[in-house]
Parts: sequence; C-alpha cells; structure tokens
Amino acid sequence: MELEKKTTILLTPQLHAHLVRVAHQQGISLGELIRRACEQTYGLVDPTSRRAAIAALAGLDLPISDPATMKFESVAPFKDLA
Repeated sequence: MELEKKTTILLTPQLHAHLVRVAHQQGISLGELIRRACEQTYGLVDPTSRRAAIAALAGLDLPISDPATMKFESVAPFKDLA
C-alpha cells in the first residue's frame, strides 16, 4: 500500500496514550492502528458488496436467541463488574 496523503488529527493525551499502548501490544505503528480502525469502521467496500455480505450473513443458520437472552448470556451482572 502506497501512502500518499497526510492528515493531522488532534487527540486527547489519554486517547493518544491508550492508542500508543494498543499499537505497541499489536506490534504496529500508531498510524497503522488508526488506518486499520478507519478501514474497519468506514471501509472501502462498495454498497453492493456490503449488501451481498449482509445477505450472506443473514442466510446463515446460527443459534441465535432473542436479544434479552443474548444480553443475559454475554454480560456479567452488575454486582460482578464492581
């Protein structure tokens, strides 16, 4: 990937420190971490491909419960989080 455009962003000291730690843990640069986050969030996929992917996922036969059951199964009770 050839990098041709430069963008400057301002971050809070806390967010910057956190992102630097995450990048270090993943063994990548801060710039690469931010590029990956942007691609994952905003993507470079055209709408037709995105709709096809959604349709493929919707067609999978997965064991999915109702939202209340899934939340109960995936989130620890408040008392356990303290």
